[in-house]
Amino acid sequence: MTQTSNRFLDEMARLMNDAAGVASGVRREVDTVFRNQADRILRDLDVVKREEFEAVKEMARLAREENEALKARIAALESRLEPKPAETKFAAGPGEGTPGQA
Repeated sequence: MTQTSNRFLDEMARLMNDAAGVASGVRREVDTVFRNQADRILRDLDVVKREEFEAVKEMARLAREENEALKARIAALESRLEPKPAETKFAAGPGEGTPGQA
């Protein structure tokens, strides 16, 4: 009787081990199918990849910084070109008017 019982238990253990292997294989197959389907849907939606998004985000940040630097530079140059209030008073000599005036 011990021999029969052990054989039965051995067969049950082997069956369970095989079932676990099959379940693992099915899980991998389901994961693969799901991942492929998700990739196809994302391609159809024309969604950008994370790396591409991060690269464009960095480019936009650099462009904003450059834009701010250029604005400051333009403001500094414009302030140097604008006549000071004291200079405008004496800019035209005596008898000289602005062009176009008689």
